[in-house]
Amino acid sequence: MHSRNRAGKRRFGKPYMAWIGMTFLTSAMVASAEPPRSHSGVILQNMDPSVSPRADLFDYANGGWLRTVPIPADRSSYGVQQIMIDQSRSRLRAIAEAARTAGDPEARKVGALYASFMDESRIERAGIRPLQPELARIDAISNRHELASIMGRLDRIGMIVPISTYVAPDARDAQHYALWLSQNDLGLPGKDYYLSDGATYVDKRAKYRAHVEAMLSLAGDVAAPRHADAILSLETAIARLQWIPVDRRDPDKTYNPKLLAELNLLAPRFDWVAYFAASSLPPAASARSIARQPDYLAGVAGLTETVPLETWKAYFRYLLIAGTARYLPARFAAEDFAFNEAVLRGTKAQAERWKRGCELIDRLLGEATGKLYVARYFSPQAKANADLLVDNLFAAYRDHIQALDWMDPATKVQALAKLAAMNVKIGYPKGWRDYSALTIRPDDLIGNILRAQQFDYDRQHRRVGALVDREEWQMTVSTPDAYYSPQTNEIAFPAAILQPPLFDPEADDAFNYGSTGATIGHEMSHGFDNRGSRFDAAGNLRDWWTPADHVRYAARTALLVRQFDGFEPLPGEHVDGRLVLSENIADLAGLSIAWQAYLRTLQGRTPPVIDGLTGAQRFFLGYAQSYMGKRRDEAMLSLIKTNPHPPERYRVNGIVVHLPAFYAAFAVKPGDPMFLAEDQRAAIW
Repeated sequence: MHSRNRAGKRRFGKPYMAWIGMTFLTSAMVASAEPPRSHSGVILQNMDPSVSPRADLFDYANGGWLRTVPIPADRSSYGVQQIMIDQSRSRLRAIAEAARTAGDPEARKVGALYASFMDESRIERAGIRPLQPELARIDAISNRHELASIMGRLDRIGMIVPISTYVAPDARDAQHYALWLSQNDLGLPGKDYYLSDGATYVDKRAKYRAHVEAMLSLAGDVAAPRHADAILSLETAIARLQWIPVDRRDPDKTYNPKLLAELNLLAPRFDWVAYFAASSLPPAASARSIARQPDYLAGVAGLTETVPLETWKAYFRYLLIAGTARYLPARFAAEDFAFNEAVLRGTKAQAERWKRGCELIDRLLGEATGKLYVARYFSPQAKANADLLVDNLFAAYRDHIQALDWMDPATKVQALAKLAAMNVKIGYPKGWRDYSALTIRPDDLIGNILRAQQFDYDRQHRRVGALVDREEWQMTVSTPDAYYSPQTNEIAFPAAILQPPLFDPEADDAFNYGSTGATIGHEMSHGFDNRGSRFDAAGNLRDWWTPADHVRYAARTALLVRQFDGFEPLPGEHVDGRLVLSENIADLAGLSIAWQAYLRTLQGRTPPVIDGLTGAQRFFLGYAQSYMGKRRDEAMLSLIKTNPHPPERYRVNGIVVHLPAFYAAFAVKPGDPMFLAEDQRAAIW
């Protein structure tokens, strides 16, 4: 995926770009009117002409904005992606408020869900009573076999539990859905937060333990201090079992089919039958289950035998409270914010309530809101313009593959076949999801959330063993982001990312190809990065390369790993070159393909100079300004420890130095800080 940093729970979206104008880019502009645009597309006022592009392209393109525009109090990071999210939320607010009285029953559900979130007085009066049925299930646990059942139940209603499930195509039979069993997130962002003795991590652990105690106390737990100690100890034990992010992203290591009998051998004391039953999974599910981290599953199952039952019950109560805290009375929401945003991400203030309400409706009713969003905000012309851009990029990619000097001819044939088979989704789905069976009431926020999360879970899990729906989208229309899915060999670009500021039909081609073109090329290139290349044209996990291809490819990608290992966003904290490799390959390939596609549009003509910038300069500035952004230190630490996307600065400066066109555009020479020796440049796609 292209996203800089996605927040939010699994199953509900995964988790861009810049206003075109002659003024500084701020979120206030999103809420009011678009600033005037320059025909070049480049935001001249956001640049810093005192910085040479030969020294630092990122600062040259964005330095004026970086120095002048602060991170808003309700943000842990700020830049083009967050500004685009603000624009999307403003549009969703208008949709939600109008939907309350809409004639269409599905639209009224959007309005009712939004209204239930905005009714603060009712939420305060209700307290945690809406959670009592689920809390009672937890309190009723009387033996260890029931731990599997309650874990399955909590997973079904959308809580983050140690063993979770999701439904996706079978990696070796991509025509059918399979059930994937996986490790899940914990309360702290990664293993280092639990296991490192560094002062930063020790401090975060202490604050997390206090947060757990505070949450339990708010829910009436008289033994909250003791339970908080036990929960931190339990999560630390789980963290020791977890796979590191690099291994979690390895499609071969994480493909381990297990029949029910094999799961019973793997973890004999864990009641898998009860787990599946509580998850409301069909009988066929156990015949198509895939364990992503088998030793982790066995380890967690072992902990259900050794950790006191009281600790597990306290932990499940905490997970339920923590998973719904944002929708409970203000004291719960405030404590949730104080730790998860203020401590872990450095955010200074909670977002306005309407913004959080819009996030909720898009997460739970994304296709109902999307249908309304497209009708209001995405024109047929915008789709046609995007289609043309995609066509040019595919043509450039075909030429690029044929010209590769490191890939064997037989492999090229299969690479071209995979490119030709790639499904392109532009703007919005061909059909919309049916929410008629989902009950949404304007006076029942927690009920709405639990029902909606279970509704989506059941919808997905009923499909285990069924044929894959190739028309389904994995991202909502109003999400300003994009994705590539290797198991369906598809790229998708929602309406929210195919509009100004990312793509402006009134701007010069150079800017659009450097920003939008590189984004589209990025997603296409995921089909051929170090992960996507392991899947064939049909989406099956299959090695279709020759041994010589692998050797030559590994030598080239190793240059990126070493380069990014050397970047140090925070003192003593380096980027993990292996973790970010697939995104770096896609960034480099996407930018290379976009450059070739831009040259195709010129048809040999010399582009004009606009705003004092050549076509090549506008292209690279479009790319650099698409990553304009900054992060608080806490958010930066979490990013580099857990996220496959490197920080924005390195996605610009670390990538453009591999393209000969960049050196020509800005006359970069040996000795310049942005000069990278030719033997260190990675020519991949």
